[in-house]
Amino acid sequence: MTKVISIFNQAGGVAKTTTAQNLGYQLSLHRHRVLLVDIDPQASLTTFMGLEPADLDKTIYDALVAEDDETMPIHRDVHGMDLLPANILLANAEQELIFAELREFRLQEVLAPLLDSYDFILIDCPPSLGILSQISLVASTHVLVPIQCQFKALKGTDSLLKTVARVQRKLNRSLKIAGFLPTMYSASNSLDQRTLESIREQLTAIGTVFPPLPRATAVAEAAEYGKPLALCPNKNSAILKLFDEIANAMEKI
Repeated sequence: MTKVISIFNQAGGVAKTTTAQNLGYQLSLHRHRVLLVDIDPQASLTTFMGLEPADLDKTIYDALVAEDDETMPIHRDVHGMDLLPANILLANAEQELIFAELREFRLQEVLAPLLDSYDFILIDCPPSLGILSQISLVASTHVLVPIQCQFKALKGTDSLLKTVARVQRKLNRSLKIAGFLPTMYSASNSLDQRTLESIREQLTAIGTVFPPLPRATAVAEAAEYGKPLALCPNKNSAILKLFDEIANAMEKI
């Protein structure tokens, strides 16, 4: 069965896009067929993969708002993965879907014909609790939650979990939590250490808490290169090992 995993947190700057890109790449190294879906109007994943959003004629926006069977604007074999890109036009979908029939299921309908073609579909959600995040959760089998190692970010997890629970209760009863990924972690920072411990104490009963993703220049550099970290000059083996560990866990869920 295809695993559709939303990378979801309503906060921005918590490494959702980094997680989607690099987890997807590690899964592709394991010989899985991977589709990355960018459903953030900021189009960070599209940019991270080396595309220029403003130059794209067709994006996921066209597939979401089409009244008929729109040709899927998938970019094939981008660093070993396929990509369903986005650009700023996706912001219009927030308004256009308000009055759409069965709007909560629009992304699920878009992805349904693709399920037989992929082992994993990873959705990079926008930093909000709005309709684009909601339709992503409805379309997913699992949700993976990156959490920045700050107390404010941990407190915001309550709203996130309530959103997931509401979707589970009303729209997608099979949705499961794949785990939590602490991010932006500095082992030398005592506040980060305490926050990581709190994340483990509070969330382990809900889902797996993976080892933390450290702050690293290599991650920012990879975004500039428009490639997954493993394909960049400064590879950072510790981070690659972490994403491989998460990929192994995603295979077993």
